Amino acid sequence: MRIMGLLAFGINHRTASVDMRERLAFSPERVEAALLEAAERAKLEEVAILSTCNRTEVYGSTQQLDSQFLLNWLGDFHKVGAGQIQQCAYEYWEYDAVRHLMRVASGLDSMVLGEPQILGQLKSAFTLAQQARTVGPQLGRLFQQTFSVAKQVRTETSIGTNPVSVAFAAVSLAKHIFSDLASSSALLIGAGETVELVAKHLFEQGIRKITVANRTLGRANALAEKFSGKAITLEEIPDALIKADIVISSTASPLPILGKGAVEHALRKRRHKPMFMMDIAVPRDIEEEVGELEDVYLYTVDDLQEVVAENRKQRMQAAADAESIIERRTMQYMDALRGMDAVDTITRYRSKLDEIREQELEKALAMVKRGVAPDIVLDRLARTLTNKVMHQPTVQLKRAGAEGRTDKIEWAQSLFGLNQGNENNSEGTDDSSDPDGNPDDN
Repeated sequence: MRIMGLLAFGINHRTASVDMRERLAFSPERVEAALLEAAERAKLEEVAILSTCNRTEVYGSTQQLDSQFLLNWLGDFHKVGAGQIQQCAYEYWEYDAVRHLMRVASGLDSMVLGEPQILGQLKSAFTLAQQARTVGPQLGRLFQQTFSVAKQVRTETSIGTNPVSVAFAAVSLAKHIFSDLASSSALLIGAGETVELVAKHLFEQGIRKITVANRTLGRANALAEKFSGKAITLEEIPDALIKADIVISSTASPLPILGKGAVEHALRKRRHKPMFMMDIAVPRDIEEEVGELEDVYLYTVDDLQEVVAENRKQRMQAAADAESIIERRTMQYMDALRGMDAVDTITRYRSKLDEIREQELEKALAMVKRGVAPDIVLDRLARTLTNKVMHQPTVQLKRAGAEGRTDKIEWAQSLFGLNQGNENNSEGTDDSSDPDGNPDDN
């Protein structure tokens, strides 16, 4: 039996709308049931499911070499028409499936090039599949190899070292001002997507004192709760400034929210302890004159855009290096798979020959016991073994000749060492490594 077909099937942020991604997402509590159902209904011998806000992908091994079963099951599971899914889905097989999974794990297929979160999400998906017992040796080897490749990409390239989003760049700049961000306090002004992403990055850096100020207290509360923070109104900002080491603002206000006077007052109360301020808004939320104050490090969105543009350029260069690593490791993995395929064939061939040998040896011993001369017994044993080993290759070679398949005949000559000018060469053969053959009809 050959190695089963590897399949990667799914949708992502480039192929499907947010609405479709939401409809095809697997909630954590339904993943185990989905894995077991997919294994049965989608005809998958092994299966793992990755579901994030930007992608839903199913990885499997199957003998069907057809994704229709999987497509139908996915549609039934989510109550979405298979035709709708097919319009935005992609599928990769064998080499392409391996390469795709490695690219995903390395952040090369992400919305933000090189983002590291996807590797952790893949590891969680693999763990869930292990717990559900829907992964075996083939996907097990593939995922372990994939994790190794992702680690190599992170180690040998700079794909993840430079921020490529304004939010991440803002937090990275703050790290230059405060060596220990975890002990700092942050005041975030606004409650939109950018501020939420900033809060996420700050939280990941260990900051636990996060205050969210917004015109609407309800929205501020909703965001603050996600990071165990505190919500305040815009009117409360002057008091909050006194305790804020980091101030990042991004609102849609047409006029500045923070003036020089309020910041001066806060600095005096802070005894001129440094403040990092980032104004991501356009138009500005923080008066330009604030940057003139000592102990204030004020940056604008223009400062960040230069950082982001340069870092994106560096990531693109690193991505090319990462692609080379993945291409090389994919080829190595597929070569290893093909080698395993050959080993499996050799093992079965050898087992068949052992069976023939045991049968004929038993007959030979029986003849010796009946008093048949040893030379006659040995001659018959050798002749019978030769005939039975040669029977199936002979049938196939005659068929190849009749069909004009000279390529098969040439390959057989190479296989049997007949094109080396020494037809009797028996180097490297012994009783333990004879290949398997089928018995003749005599």
